[in-house]
Amino acid sequence: MKKILFVGAEALPFAATGGLGDVLGSLPKALSDMAGDEADIRVVMPLYDKISDKYKNEMKFVCSFTVPLSWRNLYCGVKSLEVGGVTYYFIDNEFYFKRGPLYGHYDDGERYAYFCKAVLIMMSQIDFYPDILHAHDWQAALSVIYAKRKFASLPGYCGMKTVFTIHNIEYQGKYDFAILGDVFDLDETDRNTMEYGDCINLMKGAIQCADAVTTVSPRYADEIKTQDYSHGLHYILRENEYKLFGILNGIDTELYNAKTDPTIAYNFTDRSLAKKTANKNALQKEIGLPERADAPMYAIITRLASHKGIDLVKCIIGEFVGGNDVQLVVLGTGDKEYEGFFLELEDAFPDKVRALITYDRDLAKRIYASADMFIMPSKSEPCGLAQMIASRYGTIPIVRETGGLYDSIKPYWEDGKKAYGNGFTFANYNAHELLDRLYAALELYRDNTKWSKLVRVAMKTDFSWDISAQKYLEMYGNL
Repeated sequence: MKKILFVGAEALPFAATGGLGDVLGSLPKALSDMAGDEADIRVVMPLYDKISDKYKNEMKFVCSFTVPLSWRNLYCGVKSLEVGGVTYYFIDNEFYFKRGPLYGHYDDGERYAYFCKAVLIMMSQIDFYPDILHAHDWQAALSVIYAKRKFASLPGYCGMKTVFTIHNIEYQGKYDFAILGDVFDLDETDRNTMEYGDCINLMKGAIQCADAVTTVSPRYADEIKTQDYSHGLHYILRENEYKLFGILNGIDTELYNAKTDPTIAYNFTDRSLAKKTANKNALQKEIGLPERADAPMYAIITRLASHKGIDLVKCIIGEFVGGNDVQLVVLGTGDKEYEGFFLELEDAFPDKVRALITYDRDLAKRIYASADMFIMPSKSEPCGLAQMIASRYGTIPIVRETGGLYDSIKPYWEDGKKAYGNGFTFANYNAHELLDRLYAALELYRDNTKWSKLVRVAMKTDFSWDISAQKYLEMYGNL
């Protein structure tokens, strides 16, 4: 039996801030279901204060031990909980993890150094030495580095292979070399491994140490080898491209299922689209828009930041909303500039626009189930899950051809009586190309027969983990 341990800073349903949490909440289960008795899949993450008591009360105490980190000797408790056939371990240290937000603390480097060191020591304490240690993003990078630099010669660890997955290359874990030993418990012999651009770069160290490096879409794997997308890491990625793979993320198709989702007003399938219209009317009533089934509804659900393409939206959306009989619903928080812009847009068009400046997963699902089009014009998008979720609810994505958006959404086009594609796409980072696609979607929407056919295609597109999980298992096998 192959043993695989996922290491990451967040996982649904326990604690999550973005796509990483979705992945670590669904990929391990997909792998476990596919591999059956041939694999033992487990996950380890911090025991955050924000994890609900519902899960904390169900956890079992496993063990406790001391973690040496430079001059510190720190308590570590380990708790476990099985969910969906997958065992989750939780690293317990209240000093580091009994805080509000998951990230953004002054000592994040130290917090996740402790976490990674604890993960490696935990293996010997619970007698679980994985064949594959699969770490995710910079917070887990040191687990790969420690495995290679500190534990590789020890019994139980010597045959272990490591995989490092880059979910977002923008966040790399950069620190001054003054804390190489004091915080990260490394010494000058590790300098070449950790150094990149005159500083410690945890992601670079993991790329260099890992046996395989993956990203969350094939297109993104190519993009990050270029200067435009790499945030400076293209040199090390080119050196290591022989072990770089792009595997498109999937989504939990049971969690995002219009037929069974308890958070939406009316459940529906691709054969009962009238109930999707009923969801639109319910949402319009909820947020105070005119209850009009015939008004095409565009939606934006995202972090309000320029790299999400919001600067493109800002250029043209006033013109588009003002000149057409449409509605626009925006859900998200982010840069104050963009929050203010959408609030002002709502003031200008109170019967057409709602700016919901908040983070609310259930409300997001109600919007997915209600809207007709979903706008996602990202400048960079490693994978993107929102376009997949929107499709599951019959809301047609309008995306820029980058990263996982390129790999998952194909442009609609007609050839006689045949139609192809599952959304609307544009290539260049250009506001008027986005505007053109908004109009193209609006024109097709007015043809009910063609639009309904496109909605059904989108809802039937396979965004499950099945294909991706098989690719991961093949990669693990090769290692």
